[in-house]
Amino acid sequence: MVTVPGMASIMLVHGAWHGPWCWRDFAERLRDAGHDVHTVQLRGHDGPAGRIHHRVAGYAEDIRAAAAGIPAPVLVAHSMGGLAAQKYLETGAPAAGLVLMASVPPAGATAATLRFGARHPLVLGHATVAWRLAPVVATPALAREMLFTPDTPREVVDAAHARLQDESYRAYLDMMVFARARPKRVRVPVLVLGAAKDGIFSVPEVRATAKAYGVDAEIFPGMGHDMMLDTGWENVADRVDAWARERAAHAG
Repeated sequence: MVTVPGMASIMLVHGAWHGPWCWRDFAERLRDAGHDVHTVQLRGHDGPAGRIHHRVAGYAEDIRAAAAGIPAPVLVAHSMGGLAAQKYLETGAPAAGLVLMASVPPAGATAATLRFGARHPLVLGHATVAWRLAPVVATPALAREMLFTPDTPREVVDAAHARLQDESYRAYLDMMVFARARPKRVRVPVLVLGAAKDGIFSVPEVRATAKAYGVDAEIFPGMGHDMMLDTGWENVADRVDAWARERAAHAG
């Protein structure tokens, strides 16, 4: 149940390589604001050492299972989790709204792959041959480049890198080609947030996501892809708080 009248039930959905751990401080800030906050663990994202082979459709089912018993939550989804949340909502599942944070754009992850491949052809080749995405964030330097910024404190990057895990190559192919989002099938209000220094999805791609939903993207300056962990994450949480309040007031 919602802990404070007028507040929302919020479900936080992590992205590739991550787990519910990435939302710890973000979730606590939203709880302190009065919201009923839940984190979703996508299958296989409990920190296993080996590879995983799940599809985005399976991740969407994980969101469905987590949402059982929570009437019309606000979904807050990051990166690959944003795609999974959209696929879940494409089925007409009830929700008060969807917040997409640095999400996979409707055009998919092809452009992001080409950019990464131009910088790190050997790493991309290794990931493709091994059929796993762990090589893409295998070192703190790569994790910083992809998920943070040159200015992010080293301790933040190192702490996150220590907890990153492999990601399913099948899910990656879904992000590329086989399970792109269909915004016209999502019938709930959408807030699109992006990071000015995102090392995976560019600001134009974030704006394309917003355009597909008929809204304006909100870009946070100086932030990297991990908007729930990078410097300034509190500002992102506060924006989610304000928007969730609006959705709760509208529902009331």
